[in-house]
Amino acid sequence: MQMPEPNAAILSGKAAIVAKLRMILPEDAVIHDPNETRAYECDGLSAYRCQPLAVVLPANTEEVVAVLKLCHAEGVPVVPRGSGTSLAGGALPTEDSIILGVAKMADVLETDYANRVIRVQSGRTNLSVTGAVEEEGFFYAPDPSSQLACAIAGNIAMNSGGAHCLKYGVTTNNLLGVKMVTMEGEVVELGGAHLEASGYDLLGLICGSEGQLGVVTEATLRILAKPEGARPVLIGFSSSEVAGACVSDIIKAGVLPVAMEFMDQMCIRVCEDFAGAGYPDVPALLIVEVEGSESEIDEQLEKIAKIAATHDPLEFRQSQSAEESALIWKGRKSAFGAMGQINDYMCLDGTIPVNQLPFVLRRIGELSAEYGLDVGNVFHAGDGNMHPLILFDANKPGDLETCEALGAEILKLCVEVGGCLTGEHGVGVEKRDLMDTQYAPADIEAQLDVKDVFDPAWLLNPAKVFPLDSTASRRAA
Repeated sequence: MQMPEPNAAILSGKAAIVAKLRMILPEDAVIHDPNETRAYECDGLSAYRCQPLAVVLPANTEEVVAVLKLCHAEGVPVVPRGSGTSLAGGALPTEDSIILGVAKMADVLETDYANRVIRVQSGRTNLSVTGAVEEEGFFYAPDPSSQLACAIAGNIAMNSGGAHCLKYGVTTNNLLGVKMVTMEGEVVELGGAHLEASGYDLLGLICGSEGQLGVVTEATLRILAKPEGARPVLIGFSSSEVAGACVSDIIKAGVLPVAMEFMDQMCIRVCEDFAGAGYPDVPALLIVEVEGSESEIDEQLEKIAKIAATHDPLEFRQSQSAEESALIWKGRKSAFGAMGQINDYMCLDGTIPVNQLPFVLRRIGELSAEYGLDVGNVFHAGDGNMHPLILFDANKPGDLETCEALGAEILKLCVEVGGCLTGEHGVGVEKRDLMDTQYAPADIEAQLDVKDVFDPAWLLNPAKVFPLDSTASRRAA
């Protein structure tokens, strides 16, 4: 993977830049010792690493403003970072950049149950948003697998989803407003507690912008009343293609589960060993959850059982208790971590039309054999958000490059069948050089124009999202 050459002047002036940062922030908010900055050299995509010039950990919007004003004046690139769980290199630093982490900004600022709204600092973790409101019978819907650790800032940057977003939508459907600081240090407020803002949809522009346009410091989020009840079922199938066909038929029938997750046999066995969730040992598994009153749950599951029966399921098992349901979801939520116990892997994130699942799953199997690397599949089946896990040996020369080539073929396949390069992990550095697979040159130019408006000096989150030849010409201008 190619990265831009670092700015030699910035590197040579590191001591002066660090000294200026320490003048505007508390001493413990500036990290510059290489032994300590090493913790920030990569995010969840650990195949690529680079230590930053320094790391700053502001505690509020005012401190973020001070940092960005200083870095803008000095021409120092800034990489915004939530919790570093990104799986596309979205928070990968460059040698001449400052990491701006929001981990200290984790407070709940306002809760309005009557209007189903909560306002939080952007460093608050996803799961702790629900934790702040669940005693009052509410929850925050988007639930990425990393929800225990991932920050709301990163969720907004990547428009994160999760298992239960089939019914409730992804981050953009649950984000009402943000407070954001531009690279020049200007504080901008977009949206708010009201449902719709007038004028241009700038909030929609910010959600999913991968830290290219500003640093989000506060977020106003929609909270929802907990459903009366919920129940998952496990449906086992003879092959991945048959499971994919069943998903397509459930959606086609107009049934809307709250979640519909897919796991192939490799992932089933790994997750079962890790969590003891009681998964059947079958070639492919769907976890389908519905919610509502007991009668509503029974009615929905009856419809799903009839559809599944047309695909000759090997098993159809309903959860019998809250404890069993929790174990079922523990296994699914642990998939990425559990897989990491057995091998190095790269987790992809492409999205396809649901009716293409059988073909794409079959084709991934063919590509896996062609490239000689195993691929495990675990993903949000209901909305076609694929997460193939390509296993490789990081210590074997050439294996990473083969993994990258296979990953590129799978992502191109997603686009070819009418899908897109990413659903919730973002483009980052992983898919940066594949952007022209999905977008025509005019489309990319339009996106570059937006970047020019918000960050004319091109200092925010360098070397991400856009092909390097495109960004080089813009920065030179």
